[in-house]
Amino acid sequence: MNNEKIKKILDLVKNGSVSVEEAIKKFKHFPYEDMAFAKVDHHRHLRQGVPEVIFASGKTDEQVINIAKTMYRKSKSFLITKVSENIYKYLKIKGAVFYPSSGIISIGEEKKKRGNVLVLTAGTSDIPVAEEAAVTASFLGSKVNTVYDVGVAGLHRLMGNIEYIKKAHVIIVVAGMEGALPSVVGGMTDKPVIAVPTSVGYGTSLGGLTALFSMLNSCVPGIGVMNIDNGFGAGVLAHKINTI
Repeated sequence: MNNEKIKKILDLVKNGSVSVEEAIKKFKHFPYEDMAFAKVDHHRHLRQGVPEVIFASGKTDEQVINIAKTMYRKSKSFLITKVSENIYKYLKIKGAVFYPSSGIISIGEEKKKRGNVLVLTAGTSDIPVAEEAAVTASFLGSKVNTVYDVGVAGLHRLMGNIEYIKKAHVIIVVAGMEGALPSVVGGMTDKPVIAVPTSVGYGTSLGGLTALFSMLNSCVPGIGVMNIDNGFGAGVLAHKINTI
């Protein structure tokens, strides 16, 4: 529940269209709804500007589905990350969209898009994490552009898309291997850069640690670094910066 929906309910009470008792029912689970195995935080959008998002990994299919349906009943929207196609098949909510590459299900995304978030990847193998970032930022209401496979092994590919970098308000750079691309991009722009290391790479990439350390040690000042494979976190941060 966000400020607009609360104001609408109060306006309906004010003009007599909704009784005080009916309004109380609508606010019954405000600020959260206790489902025993989960306490769904309907109040989070008011506090943080971003609604609660369902992290499916570690939950049973039934738990994910029940939480999603509870959120949908209240707000007609939800975002689920790290989710399987099996959950999507059993969810059965008309209009829900499944993104198989990133493992996201969403419905009711913000229709009015603002600003300009650019998502870049070093390689094609980084796309699942990048898609998670892009879908998240778009769901929250940011305009998003994506440019994939422009890593340092062929910098002419990045230079061929320089106009996207110039027009962006904030840039998410997703890279595995040695994680060099955020430093290159950071040296080309005055826009905020959010670096996301991925677990893509050979043995000494150490599941993304090498890329993470490289990004943390970038000589370009002011680059923000997310956790390994955390496209969702990058999407949220980019949206907040983009819509300040």
